[in-house]
Amino acid sequence: MNLYWSLIVTTLGVGPLLVGCTLSARVGHIRPEALPNEWRTHAERTAYAETGRYAETVDFCRRLAAASPAAHYATFGVSGEGRALPLLVLSTERAFTPEAARHSRRPLVLVQNCIHAGECEGKDACLELARDMLVCGAHSDLLRDVNLLVLPIFNVDGHERFGPYNRINQNGPREMGWRTTAVNLNLNRDYVKADAVEMQAWLRLWNAWQPDLFIDNHTTDGHNDQYDLYYLVAADQEVAAPISAWVHEVLLASVLPALEADGYLALPYAFPRDSELPSKGIVAVGPMSPRMSTSYVTACNRVGILVETHSTVPYGRRVRATYDFLRRTLETVSREPEQLRLAIRRADADAVQARGGGEDGRVPLAFEPTGDSVPLLYRGVEVHKRPSEITGTDVLEYTKTPADVQTELLTGWRASLSVLPPAAYLIPPQWTEAIGRLELHGVRLFRLPAPETLDIESYRFEEAAFSDTPYEGRQMARYKAVPLRERRDFPAGTVVVPMAQPRARLAVHLLEPEAADSLAAWGYFNAVFERKEYFEAHVMEPIAAEMLAADPALRKEFEGRLAADEEFARNPRQRLQFFYQRSPYWDAAYCVYAVARLADDAVLRRLCGDGR
Repeated sequence: MNLYWSLIVTTLGVGPLLVGCTLSARVGHIRPEALPNEWRTHAERTAYAETGRYAETVDFCRRLAAASPAAHYATFGVSGEGRALPLLVLSTERAFTPEAARHSRRPLVLVQNCIHAGECEGKDACLELARDMLVCGAHSDLLRDVNLLVLPIFNVDGHERFGPYNRINQNGPREMGWRTTAVNLNLNRDYVKADAVEMQAWLRLWNAWQPDLFIDNHTTDGHNDQYDLYYLVAADQEVAAPISAWVHEVLLASVLPALEADGYLALPYAFPRDSELPSKGIVAVGPMSPRMSTSYVTACNRVGILVETHSTVPYGRRVRATYDFLRRTLETVSREPEQLRLAIRRADADAVQARGGGEDGRVPLAFEPTGDSVPLLYRGVEVHKRPSEITGTDVLEYTKTPADVQTELLTGWRASLSVLPPAAYLIPPQWTEAIGRLELHGVRLFRLPAPETLDIESYRFEEAAFSDTPYEGRQMARYKAVPLRERRDFPAGTVVVPMAQPRARLAVHLLEPEAADSLAAWGYFNAVFERKEYFEAHVMEPIAAEMLAADPALRKEFEGRLAADEEFARNPRQRLQFFYQRSPYWDAAYCVYAVARLADDAVLRRLCGDGR
């Protein structure tokens, strides 16, 4: 079986926990058994009944930085409610700035916690692992060849909306944070549109530090089974080939057997087709759009790992499972650190060469299942049905009795929508919000110093509609994008996005309107869907008569429409609209995408010197 779908089928035994002490000066390693109670996390001190608050977390990070020359505490932005966004940097070579980290030969790993602030085991696991490495000397070898960034709490305002009723499906801790920010945005849907101030700060951090590997720690909801955690690592078609090879041949080939040896039961992130009958198959979660964290970093040619501990597993067990997943991942990266850096350099170089495209030159924008599967012994639990007076139907009850079922894991995906990238995209300078997002995402661009008239490709939008209710604060646009070719005038200051760049794949997702997370879909160009001029019937009718008399082909088209379309024939306004749309008074920019595709490499070279 492919290692990517290898499963861990052992049990977990939680070992003894380490303790700690408050240190006001930098010290050498202290044996765990000699550390006083103050160095234990809030979760440890309460036997994992509780998790610490924001102030406790920041204090713990500050004390780690005071205790070890290999740690540095910083902030990378401010939340909507005014809280600093904490960042803990671990580096034995003291690469405590983005510049130092980028010039280091060591891979840089970014671990993100509490983007959904009620899913907090990653925070406690990272605090314990950092403490164990820096103060106790346990696993300290992990920092010999790796630099580490830890976001202990990303969604800080959501974290402080603390309470016992924030996660109905989750087994502890006693109280936890809330899923969204103070303005009710889900940060893990915000990576592309970047409306939240927290996400804008994250993108600046991402582009400044340029991590090689990213881990996002979560707690899953949904069905029940025996697994301790689920994982998802982007590979195959949705990521650059060198990254995919490293994921399969190095990361999963090492981490999965190590987790099995640690006694964990893990599964690729997947859900049963039928919760009552898992024998019908387990469906692996496929490629996601870059509105979500790990898919976003994948579009940037980096390794993205999603960790989802099982919500019904006790909190302490979830913390330890996260701790050991992080530890085993860092071990893998540090064992041959240059392999990861080399894969990323190759992926960036391939993106420059192929404009972000794969072997066929195309960038996949959407996927569909193929039906391909691998055999799976699914570690489920017995499920019963019972009638419910509340629902008026039967409801499922999960028991704690293990029930192993031989079934299949459906893993196959293929691109259902893809695009051949152009030489460059052009965005007129007045679309400042969209251009600002491109800059925030680190997409390389330049501006035309003088006006240009160019032959371009673009799209006309048809059948446009908008969601009835907002999604993540925006009314998303839906439409059919019909390709068009035309000659278009571009003023000085027009932004040119050359596609021979490392962020080419991300640029395609941002600028191709049919991509699920394009700026157009998120509403950055909604004004093009609005008509601003209209005709009066007494003015349009004489013009239509002149057009009809002067153009036999137009008369034939009009008469054919009358014969074929009864509603059109009996609607005077629609009949006049027919001629208005074909007259020189019609707004040629109505429902036309403002972004253009420049296909001609020679023209691009003229515009920017070398086309790069």
